[in-house]
Amino acid sequence: MEPLLRVTDLHAFIGESHILQGVSLTVAPRRVTVLLGRNGAGKTTTLRAILGLAPAARGTIVLDGAEITREPTHRIVRRGIGYVPEDRDVFAGLTVAENLRLAQRPGAPRERLAAAYRLFPDLERRANQRAGSLSGGQQQMVAIARALVNENRLLVVDEPSKGLAPVVVQQVTAALAAIKETTTVLLVEQNLAMARALGDDAVIIDDGRTVYAGPMAEVAADEALQQRYLGAGTRVTSDE
Repeated sequence: MEPLLRVTDLHAFIGESHILQGVSLTVAPRRVTVLLGRNGAGKTTTLRAILGLAPAARGTIVLDGAEITREPTHRIVRRGIGYVPEDRDVFAGLTVAENLRLAQRPGAPRERLAAAYRLFPDLERRANQRAGSLSGGQQQMVAIARALVNENRLLVVDEPSKGLAPVVVQQVTAALAAIKETTTVLLVEQNLAMARALGDDAVIIDDGRTVYAGPMAEVAADEALQQRYLGAGTRVTSDE
């Protein structure tokens, strides 16, 4: 089966810092690929490069057979990529409903919005509440729901459990497990328990390079691999 996403020998800079120094990965259709690594390894920069937010200095990014390496972000997104950033980026002064409507591209089926509310019923109950007044977990739900209101082929999610209480992490994990039944997911996650629960495949980045690509179950079972490349940078439980 051809991968939905293929990244080959990706290099990227932030300022003069050479952050990505040869990242390669594939994301198979209808699977969850988890991107792992210590803090600062280059995981978020990899996601941003895929989305055109951190320009690739070298390498190729191919989505469903079409190269998107140097396309602008708005064209990449229109090809069917939904993005849930690490800092959530909700519009605090807008209501939940307004956040979701603003995220919908022209022509998006109404059913997508209904499906997002079914996945997060608490958001439907709070549809008229300003997003800035929501808890961190509820704001994370808004961020994920915004990526679901369009017919995306790939969902890119950065650190969905960061800063959330364990009970909220369980809710977000359950939601992503439901999403993966129909949508391909590329997930950055430091919470190894969440990564184990959701991941089919794993890619480990260390110092801006890919050092492992294989089954998530293999990473979960190999404590030496975890200690060598993840160590203290990977949370077994959430921060709170």
